[in-house]
Amino acid sequence: MDRLAISPLAAWLERLEKNELAYQFSPSTNQAVFYPRVIAPGSGAADLEWRTSAGFGTVYATTVVHQQDGATYNVALIDMDEGFRLMSRVEDVPPTAVRIGQRVRFRTHRPGGDEPPIPVFFPAEAAP
Repeated sequence: MDRLAISPLAAWLERLEKNELAYQFSPSTNQAVFYPRVIAPGSGAADLEWRTSAGFGTVYATTVVHQQDGATYNVALIDMDEGFRLMSRVEDVPPTAVRIGQRVRFRTHRPGGDEPPIPVFFPAEAAP
């Protein structure tokens, strides 16, 4: 196997910095692949190519985390329209208002400091 010029994670983060939700696709298995990898899971195919998601998905599962200080936030599994699932959170609504089946849209959250950007979501009906 050829050495990679850049790791799959670094390539994904570069795209996220550009407000793009990237994922990989394996033409030989005809499947979307996420979290970024060197080879396709299951098949071991090394034909992964980068694609950019349109940014729309559906909440597959959600839970509310209650912190000791009283703050709450949600953790959600999002099924993207392109066929991959990722863990994130839904913002701009109370954590208890996030619902399974809710349509959401991607945006990049930049925590600041040395922290890398992360993908988060907001209700699709709130999209401009």
